[in-house]
Amino acid sequence: MRPAEVSRILDREFLSAAEGHHTPVMLWGPPGVGKSQLVAQVAARHAAPMIDIRLSQMEPSDLRGIPFRSGERVDWAVPSMLPDTERHGACGVLFLDEINSAPPVVSAAAYQLILDRRLGDYRVPPGWAIFAAGNRQGDRGVTYSMPAPLANRFAHFTLDTHLDDWVSWAHGAGIDARLIAFLRFRPDRLFAFDPAHNPVAFLTPRSWEFAHRALCKFGEEPELLRGALQACVGDSAGIELAAFIESLEQLPDLDAILAGVEVEVPAAIDLQYAVASALVARARQLREQGGVAERRRALGHIIDYAGRFAAREMGVMLVADLHRALGDELFEVPAFAPWARLVSEVIFHA
Repeated sequence: MRPAEVSRILDREFLSAAEGHHTPVMLWGPPGVGKSQLVAQVAARHAAPMIDIRLSQMEPSDLRGIPFRSGERVDWAVPSMLPDTERHGACGVLFLDEINSAPPVVSAAAYQLILDRRLGDYRVPPGWAIFAAGNRQGDRGVTYSMPAPLANRFAHFTLDTHLDDWVSWAHGAGIDARLIAFLRFRPDRLFAFDPAHNPVAFLTPRSWEFAHRALCKFGEEPELLRGALQACVGDSAGIELAAFIESLEQLPDLDAILAGVEVEVPAAIDLQYAVASALVARARQLREQGGVAERRRALGHIIDYAGRFAAREMGVMLVADLHRALGDELFEVPAFAPWARLVSEVIFHA
């Protein structure tokens, strides 16, 4: 399932906790595809706390609590990490990450917590959603087969990678436009993981974020950059990305495009992807820095430039990425309507 779809499901499940309709959710997927990040983003969007519990690092008593004598009885001291309305708030996310990496004796201690929302006398506050995540068996992670009683306590979703969803996230996260352009040019490079080959550095959305950090740190030191990129995404992709970045010296003048000067569209496909991603990044900067009138003039010039691509699909991709980055404001730019008529055949046949 696409990350954007899973994100909407998690949003609805979070809101449903207070309504009494919440079902605990289990996210499956290979390492590095963003399972934990999606859950954290849900909590952040709702300004809610997230408690991240790694059952793989616990003993059963860590979750159940420690017994102590109370008169003639034995009570249990509730672990402070579990959600508490007074300490944590009425609503939040209880996240059980790497749940199937926990030994069965530990995961068994979570059965009652997940389905019945209680452990002994402790009860999960009504407004708290319960999400979990784990790698699949065969992903070369430390995993146990999920017991049927535990599996039956969740709604299960498998998270796939999707380039458009990643690009939308990347623009919002400030990922280097050159890296976004490279993955637009080579979409097969977004994710490639074959556990049979025992890889160390391999291609995932997480490792591309590491590559972005390498560009930030070593971008001015070309003698180190290639090695740093290879360390993040593997030898082949690291060399490819470094060569792609070196070719970007031939990019057209972005300031001239934004100013409405008629600038020639590059003939090379890799440069077309690069200029498209760079223009989206500049449009985001304008939203943060410029006034509305100035921004919409510049957006109009970008849309006009998109209409000059010989391959209409490339211009459609540029404007689609603009919309992902800026939202429906794009439809208010006067240049949008004539551009849409120009490419209507491409859009309706997509």
